[in-house]
Amino acid sequence: QVQLVESGGGLVQPGGSLRLSCTASGFPFSTAAMSWYRRAPGQVREFVASSFRGGSKTNYADSVKGRFTISRDNAKDTVWLKMNRLKPDDTAVYYCNAKTQDDVDYWGQGTQVTVSA
Repeated sequence: QVQLVESGGGLVQPGGSLRLSCTASGFPFSTAAMSWYRRAPGQVREFVASSFRGGSKTNYADSVKGRFTISRDNAKDTVWLKMNRLKPDDTAVYYCNAKTQDDVDYWGQGTQVTVSA
């Protein structure tokens, strides 16, 4: 059974930092592309960051480039999203995504991030 369990969301002031975690099970993590997406209130889900298979290559949305960092540990089946200099526009539910080599997508349940003074 595939599981993606996110944690680390919460309330933070503008300019603050948070680190999201996603621990996976039930599929070969090291060969999966791992990504973070988010959905702001009233908006469609949007891409945030990805770590390609093996973790040697990463990609970011322009809106978070230079502020967010995605990283992974294949030995722990875990991917993280470190978010710095958070803005109110970063407020959203953040979702962990896994895309396997068979092009199957799995999603976590989401974790709420709220940036507010």
